[in-house]
Amino acid sequence: MPLSRLFSAALIAGAATVALAQPALAQKKEPPACAAVSFRPIAPGAPDGETDAGLYKSRFGKIEVKAEVKGGQATNYYMVLNGKRVDASANPPKAADSCLKSKSVKLPYQKQAAGACTGNRFRVVIDRSGKQPVALFFGLHGDDWAYCSGATLEKGA
Repeated sequence: MPLSRLFSAALIAGAATVALAQPALAQKKEPPACAAVSFRPIAPGAPDGETDAGLYKSRFGKIEVKAEVKGGQATNYYMVLNGKRVDASANPPKAADSCLKSKSVKLPYQKQAAGACTGNRFRVVIDRSGKQPVALFFGLHGDDWAYCSGATLEKGA
């Protein structure tokens, strides 16, 4: 067999091997140990009721931020994780301090009153470094992120 045909056959075999290996590599990718997603508030003058403020969707899950509007102003923001509303709780789930600090959350953070989560920006911090992964929802007031609500996540979410 001529050398050029051997070379062509080797290239084709190599390309097929790489093409077959790529889906296996993509399936093994894990979610990051610490992540944050930021959202903007809704514009003033929105109709009264519940309004969608933001959506983030990935292969690891879906985060929605919604606002309760009265008189054209948002009075309360809340997050929805994979279709389930997360309400404020007295004791937030424990997240790693290093994760929160890396996402610009000053410690100790302030807590907003239940049912009154507001801010000029919003952030969901997701910490998967501990035994139980958690998602914490914050509203920005001045330069500080104030805690609104949080939840533990199901494994694989």
